[in-house]
Amino acid sequence: MLDTSERHVYTPDHEAFRGTVRKLFDKELYPHIDTFESEGIVSKAFWRACGDNGLLCPTVPEEYGGLGLDFGYNAVVDEELAYAGSSAGITLQSDIVADYIVAYGSEEQKRKYLPQMISGELITAIAMTEPGAGSDLQGVRTTAKRDGNHYVINGSKTYITNGQNAGLIIVVAKTDPDKGAKGTSLILVEQEAEGFSRGRNLDKIGQHSADTSELFFNDVRVPITNCLGEENKGFIYLMSQLPQERLSIAIGAQAGAQRAFDEAVKFTKDRKAFGKTVFDFQNTRFTLASLKTELQVGWAHIDWGLKRLLEGKLTAAEASAAKLWHTEMQGRVVDEALQLHGGAGYMNEYPIARLWRDARVQRIYGGTSEIMREVIARTI
Repeated sequence: MLDTSERHVYTPDHEAFRGTVRKLFDKELYPHIDTFESEGIVSKAFWRACGDNGLLCPTVPEEYGGLGLDFGYNAVVDEELAYAGSSAGITLQSDIVADYIVAYGSEEQKRKYLPQMISGELITAIAMTEPGAGSDLQGVRTTAKRDGNHYVINGSKTYITNGQNAGLIIVVAKTDPDKGAKGTSLILVEQEAEGFSRGRNLDKIGQHSADTSELFFNDVRVPITNCLGEENKGFIYLMSQLPQERLSIAIGAQAGAQRAFDEAVKFTKDRKAFGKTVFDFQNTRFTLASLKTELQVGWAHIDWGLKRLLEGKLTAAEASAAKLWHTEMQGRVVDEALQLHGGAGYMNEYPIARLWRDARVQRIYGGTSEIMREVIARTI
């Protein structure tokens, strides 16, 4: 269990909410994690349970069925989910997609989609990455061409989180390819749209319970009113929302690293070697001491970044630095923690194996570590 007793970024209300999250996860997540992993997808029943208990999209205003809370409540879910060792896509829905619709959606779009997202009835995805365009969103080739009162969408997307479960997808497409990034728009596509199809649930190194998919758009016709916000403003919208997304990833990385450390402490204090516990060896204790130091620094920085976000002050460079440092730190911690498990660490029956596998992609999605360094360097 995460120890939050000495943290000051959260209020008593946040911590009461954390109790609700933990109770729900004890009942609906922990007993089913292995099933979700083996099936390659999180059940829709889990999504609905999260919705029933107020875990989905807590920042959405009350007029659309939300709780109207601050992002600190999202962060609580992010921490507890990562500490549980789950890659369920609920954080994508709450931390990213919901904010796009609240910030840029029409009144009709908000009233149609947000209540269903909050209840867990509607699962969402955002389709940015393509076979030839990852961190460089300016390279998007999917097009949405006007045809009367409709857009006709053609293209393909890959590595899309919630791709199999999603009933609504925000598609990043070029509405004016000649303008490059300035010709990008965000288009809402429902799963029933003719010409839309899903590819396979991709076979990944880790995060097996996250349904990560290919999506295909073959002359998909949607009304012009499905444009999210203004036409050709999509790239600006994407850049505006990235700081929160990257802090969200950093929060998950920190909590995941903490779980790996805690697993290593538990294992080494229990495992015997040469007549004493593995923990009693100086090398083990010194390794754990170094990891604990990194985690202490990390939690202080996460709380600083979260406070900055809640105050509306977190910059793109600061968020990029947070994602860079915390995901790289997570990589170091999970690797050392697995090493301390010895041969057991390579066995899937131990949680550390999943924590190690799942951590690797953190340095890739949401902007690679190399792109984070580029963003930071531009401010120097």
